[in-house]
Amino acid sequence: MPEEQKQGQEHHYPKIEKEQNNVAEFFQPYPDVSTILSWHAPGRPFKKHSKEYFINGLLILTAVEIMAFLVFHDLFLSSAIFSVAFLWLALSIAPPHVFYYKITSEGVRIENNFFIWDELYDFYFTKHHGIDVIKIETNAYIPGELTLVLGDITTQHIKEALLPFLPFREYVHPTFTQKASDWLAKNFPLEKSS
Repeated sequence: MPEEQKQGQEHHYPKIEKEQNNVAEFFQPYPDVSTILSWHAPGRPFKKHSKEYFINGLLILTAVEIMAFLVFHDLFLSSAIFSVAFLWLALSIAPPHVFYYKITSEGVRIENNFFIWDELYDFYFTKHHGIDVIKIETNAYIPGELTLVLGDITTQHIKEALLPFLPFREYVHPTFTQKASDWLAKNFPLEKSS
């Protein structure tokens, strides 16, 4: 089509009137995520141990290793026990890194991992090696539980930050493994308590 004909033809589209619906109801801007509480603390509870702790632990593990090899004659079982012993030794010697913890209006952040409130179930306080920690149960089977070391933050600050979003458990019934480990630690300590 020549250019003069194109200019002469104007397209008139019917004017569409907007509905009187409140569009703002449907397209609200995303609310800003506000930080409620943040702090730095070790990634896990850690306690320095004496030489007695390591000597007693290695003696017990050596005895278990020898019995497992003599009774079951299984090299795989012996290597599994050795692997667990190495993990125990590594976690007992190496101090944890300092993590960044953050409680926001959208969820909980631990370093680069973020858990929204819908993924979390409830929370409670406990102590490991005399260090206050908070345990946050998850709805999913894995990870199952988040452990946050309190550091300089008090339990009251954490409780005030989490109660609007999660229920608090006063008492948590210990599992069989927790009871067994507490019994072993009480009756067969690897080091004298200071």
